[in-house]
Amino acid sequence: MEEGARARELDVAVRVVQMACSLCQRVQSGLVGRNREQIKVKEDDSPVTVADWGVQAVVSLLLSECFGGENVSILAEEDAHTLSRKDATTLLESVISTVNECLSEAPKYGLKCPPKHLGAQDILDAINSCNSSGGSKGRFWVLDPVDGTLGFVRGDQYAVALALIEDGEVILGVLGCPNYPMKKEWLNYHQRYYRLMTTLSPPSGSWHKGCVMYACKGSGEAWMQPLVHDFGEYDQQSSARMIRVSSISDPAFATFCEPVEKANSSHSFTAGLAHNVGLRKQPLRVHSMVKYAAIARGDAEIFMKFARAGYKEKIWDHAAGLVIIQEAGGVVTDAGGHPLDFSKGIYLEGLNRGIIACSGPLLHEKIINAVDASWDSSNL
Repeated sequence: MEEGARARELDVAVRVVQMACSLCQRVQSGLVGRNREQIKVKEDDSPVTVADWGVQAVVSLLLSECFGGENVSILAEEDAHTLSRKDATTLLESVISTVNECLSEAPKYGLKCPPKHLGAQDILDAINSCNSSGGSKGRFWVLDPVDGTLGFVRGDQYAVALALIEDGEVILGVLGCPNYPMKKEWLNYHQRYYRLMTTLSPPSGSWHKGCVMYACKGSGEAWMQPLVHDFGEYDQQSSARMIRVSSISDPAFATFCEPVEKANSSHSFTAGLAHNVGLRKQPLRVHSMVKYAAIARGDAEIFMKFARAGYKEKIWDHAAGLVIIQEAGGVVTDAGGHPLDFSKGIYLEGLNRGIIACSGPLLHEKIINAVDASWDSSNL
């Protein structure tokens, strides 16, 4: 594909994720501690909210509007089954209102929006149209509308993740992190603490309000810009900044990330690995792909995830973060040192034990060797 077309796809993707982050911020501000009826529980016991469905509908509609409707193939996490039930009328009305409010602001982001107010069927169709099954041939977008929904409903960290895959390879990724503070130390605290601190000592500029990171495969560059609510007033050249991974290669000075929830990863195994490798710092436990963002921006050096038996990783949980880390100079593989395979559909099939992301090859090799030495004695 021509470089100009790829640049346009990335530009549109960044603007779409910016809009999606704005939607999430509005929903989260009204959700935390109050509007609990906007939260539902899926069959796998994970939460889903108005923001999950709203973002999926908005991204689906905007990508179709920008790139030609039926030519756009999207693989995404949610479906509209719950919203279609007779007892979900109030929930569906909230999604409809949220989506239309968000789309009305599309011109501020330099995007085309649907020409009419959208009704229930329009929204349900937009959500359900994200039904690609992926695979090794062709092009499709991969979307996690709210990665880390548990963090989202708690008022904490979450991400909007959008990637484009071509013939099984991730070719661009965009990661919106609405609550990601510029001071990495604040990631250790609940988001409510961060809001309190910014109230007591307001940061200068707009960078404290969250950011969007993005990269194209093979460019050797990864970028970050602040959340923007009007691109007409935004100077990308002066506001966007290039990001690089940390230069730390000594495990004694490295910070490692892992999932918050024990159900998603073995904290005891990663703790043992950390000890064996010589990691001295306490782990940074963060919801969502913000862990990938932390490594890409140089706030952490290692991400380790070793899921319990039977758990299968989904491609939307890793695609966007992977390409951003790689272009920022980092390394992402499975625990056997093999590249992640995005060509097998929804799941990362053939994954060797777990996922390891590092800021550089030296740390990566040390972690891989430690996994090999410790795995047989684990209960995973």
